[in-house]
Amino acid sequence: MRLKGKLIKWNNEKAFGFIAPNGGGDQVFIHRTGFSNRIRTPQINDVITFSISKDKQGRYCANDATYAGEKLKVKQAKGSNKFSIYLSVIFLVGLTLALMMGYLPENIVFIYLGMSFVTFFAYALDKSKAKRGAWRTPESTLHALALVGGWPGAAIAQQLLRHKSQKKDFRFVFWLTVIINCCALAWLISPNGLPFMLVFQ
Repeated sequence: MRLKGKLIKWNNEKAFGFIAPNGGGDQVFIHRTGFSNRIRTPQINDVITFSISKDKQGRYCANDATYAGEKLKVKQAKGSNKFSIYLSVIFLVGLTLALMMGYLPENIVFIYLGMSFVTFFAYALDKSKAKRGAWRTPESTLHALALVGGWPGAAIAQQLLRHKSQKKDFRFVFWLTVIINCCALAWLISPNGLPFMLVFQ
């Protein structure tokens, strides 16, 4: 669901302002990057149609904003990145094989499988919220789920659901959580980490 309102404040030097929704309620923050048309300079009383999202600090703001008479340009979705899907499947299969061969306790494998399912569901729910214009799941929450073992489910969801798959900043942090998680797992199964492995048995 997209909302409509009027731009009532704009700071051209800092490139941000506030929109008063037509249906009333709190003013909505908007940055220049929230406009689809970034060439045009926003003016007070411009009628704007927009969606609601959260910024990196978790604050609600307007996004995908268009001026009256303009149409929102829908970005063409690229084909799914099969590498991410293959990597996730190979990783989960590898964990299962390691469990069967006695190299990993079953609790670790169950954590990865369970967190992957939870994270996939979290992505699906967030995409549903985005389509409805509802309050979004914070990106920090999605990254936290990936960090604690849900990254295979996140990688699959990004490609199958086409959600969070094009945002470069998000993808950078996501792959950073994957590297950290895999390094932690490698340390855990090393001689130095074996004492801590007993916690999962």
